[in-house]
Amino acid sequence: MTDVKQFNGVTLAYLGDAVYEVFIREHLLGKNITKVNELQKQAKHYVSAKAQASLITLMMDKGILSDEEIRIYKNGRNAKKYTKAKNTSVVTYHISTGFEALFGYLDITGNKDRVVELAQWCINEVEVGEADDRKFE
Repeated sequence: MTDVKQFNGVTLAYLGDAVYEVFIREHLLGKNITKVNELQKQAKHYVSAKAQASLITLMMDKGILSDEEIRIYKNGRNAKKYTKAKNTSVVTYHISTGFEALFGYLDITGNKDRVVELAQWCINEVEVGEADDRKFE
């Protein structure tokens, strides 16, 4: 197994972005959406920085995360970033980076069941309307 200590929060977020995105894409394809434009429009509700910031905030509010997962999220959120936020505030971008870092960490440490559990939780929250990305810029 890879030594996760060698990766900073931004590196974990790089992986986590892909891990979560693939999960969401597979979910949307499972809904028999066949038009790419519609797939991309729907995916935005799950994978945009605003959506991810809303979801991780909801996870924290509902006590979904372990202490270790909160630590990983905060490391990702607080990590020095070398890219600029696009279409969102810097704060929202930092929060979403923490969200992605958590997924990257869980994936690279082999905790695939937890990735599935959290990704499914996120899907459910988006689909029942609990995750409200409107409070994030």
